[in-house]
Amino acid sequence: MLPKLDKFDHAILRLLQDDARTTNVEIADKVGLSQSPCLRRIRLMEESGIIRGYRADLDRRMLGLELTVFVAFKVARHTRENADALHEALLDIPEVVACYMISGESDFLAEVVVENLSAYETLLTEKLLVLPNVTDIRSNFAIRSVKTGAPLKLPVRT
Repeated sequence: MLPKLDKFDHAILRLLQDDARTTNVEIADKVGLSQSPCLRRIRLMEESGIIRGYRADLDRRMLGLELTVFVAFKVARHTRENADALHEALLDIPEVVACYMISGESDFLAEVVVENLSAYETLLTEKLLVLPNVTDIRSNFAIRSVKTGAPLKLPVRT
């Protein structure tokens, strides 16, 4: 069961989204709670799945990952089995850093990160074009990143 979030929980989540390395002492001080109740709230949000984990935000370019491609997939015959097979196959491709089932012209939209165009060509020909039940693939290349990894705007709860 999900915990009912209040203004303290929202404040904690905002701080953690800003900097997940913020200490419990700092969070408690900033939200106006003592350390023990603050830590209990964080643990409860972790256990319930609201907080799924903590990650480092890496600079792709500094790591030599120069190309981001948004790849749209159309699935043959809309069946749960075909969608599930593509879903599972996409999970096994490490270059796919995000993927969504969508509505519209395509059925899935994947964010792919690779070193360069040559690396994408290899990925496309060796892994993407042979995925199960795919009838069409459309690639859109990111020219520049405008906004990524922004904190979630939390819904107002009363």
